[in-house]
Amino acid sequence: MNAQKILLLVLDGIADRPCDALDGKTPLQAAKKPVLDRLAEESVCGIMDTIAPGVRPGSDTAHLSLLGYPPERYYTGRGPLEAEGCGIRMEAGMIGFRANFGSLDSNGTIIDRRAGRIASTEPLCAAIRDGVDLSSFGVEFFFEPGAGHRAALAFRGEGLGANVTSNDPKHEQLPPLPIRPMTEAGSDLHTAEVANEFLRQSREILSEHPLNAQRIADGLPPANIVLIRGAGLMGRFDPFPEKWKMTGSVISAAALISGIGSAVGLEPVHVPGITGSADSDLKAKIAYAEKELERKDFVLLNIKGADEFGHDGKPLLKRDFIGVIDAALAPLLDRNDIIIAICSDHTTPCSVMDHAGDPVPIIIRGPGVRVDSVTLFDEISAASGGLGRIQGGDLLPILVDLINRSEKYGA
Repeated sequence: MNAQKILLLVLDGIADRPCDALDGKTPLQAAKKPVLDRLAEESVCGIMDTIAPGVRPGSDTAHLSLLGYPPERYYTGRGPLEAEGCGIRMEAGMIGFRANFGSLDSNGTIIDRRAGRIASTEPLCAAIRDGVDLSSFGVEFFFEPGAGHRAALAFRGEGLGANVTSNDPKHEQLPPLPIRPMTEAGSDLHTAEVANEFLRQSREILSEHPLNAQRIADGLPPANIVLIRGAGLMGRFDPFPEKWKMTGSVISAAALISGIGSAVGLEPVHVPGITGSADSDLKAKIAYAEKELERKDFVLLNIKGADEFGHDGKPLLKRDFIGVIDAALAPLLDRNDIIIAICSDHTTPCSVMDHAGDPVPIIIRGPGVRVDSVTLFDEISAASGGLGRIQGGDLLPILVDLINRSEKYGA
């Protein structure tokens, strides 16, 4: 039997380094994960540098690489991808920014860069969309909420550049910074002027919004400033269905990952109850992924959570959450009709509390796979598997070949 479908499951930041709190084991080695271990036992295994050996991948560059889009060619910054993931249809040449709502005190000092982790900013975003006017600059803007305090901003117009700074000082108890061009190019100066005017007008609107008046009355920090960063020029992507001759979907609670998928031509799928954190409904994610595979050839499924514990330096919680992920993956044990690839996008060591350049484990299971002798899913065991050490750009060609859709090289 030949498989016709591919599930690429990315366990975001799950790879790690040996932890003292786990007696020198990684969280994957220390976790109880019978499902992942059985999947590994039925797979060909290896380790993977999602970018290149020793390179610390961002989640954005890593996912581009895994999907077969070399980041050195396609990556132009996180902002436009985040904007795409927030529902702004980014076109080539548009400028995108990541955004947060923050809190200013009466002296104009930032007292909270996340506005008390406000749960929803839709009314504030709507007020900004209705009230800000940039027509005098010949620029159209788009502003959409993300999860919680997050949002995204985009500009469309002639003569815009992406080499501009952020207004976020990255620390509290400081005033917001002016947006400045990073070059002498007129296009970057133009974007800086437009961005500063957007921020000026939006600040006025937010200062008078009834939601913020209510938050102050309730003793909560107001969401009265927009902090923008990560400016980037939206590039052009070869459409995924044309590049790989497959239809596809993306399932992720993270706007960035949904945005990458959408930008390359995967259909974003909304799953109720998913959060991108440890409280996410992982079983729903798996169920939706299986449903998508009934109508699509390829599904990219991102499960976060473990990455947060790596960033927080909490190896015990990371170990325990791996067990939660493992239980949710049980339905995959019965999927002997598809190619399943399971990997991480990067290593997030608890000792570093950030991404690192260590390779990640990768397993591939399904019809036609040459199963090796590895029996455990972790960074050390996978290294002895039949895949050896590959790079992120190798993955899609391998998976496409396993469903017999690759083209012969030569006669």
